[in-house]
Amino acid sequence: MPTNRLIPRLELFNFKTIKMKVQIHSIHFDADVKLLDYIQMRVDKLDKFFDRIVDGEVFLRINNQGVENKTVEIKINMPGDQLFAKERSSTFENAVDEAVDGLRRQIKKYKERLNAH
Repeated sequence: MPTNRLIPRLELFNFKTIKMKVQIHSIHFDADVKLLDYIQMRVDKLDKFFDRIVDGEVFLRINNQGVENKTVEIKINMPGDQLFAKERSSTFENAVDEAVDGLRRQIKKYKERLNAH
């Protein structure tokens, strides 16, 4: 005699990662979509170090001086404070990497100040 048993179904939820709101401004040129996605991905990784980042703003500039003519400025807003990094390099990707690394170090120092009080 067949029995009807209720077998619990496991529902799988697809949790999409929430991206930080980042405004990207390319000054006097149009940035490629790949570059914009790369910047968004790198800045989003800062959430691993401090989850209370409100938003960010990125400025991309091309200078007419020398080989390292790409400038990236990243500003991150946090509750009660603002962090800033500015880097120059021969490519925007390298400048973004260096600026994000600088912001990561600043976030660690910021967290140490918060924990010290």
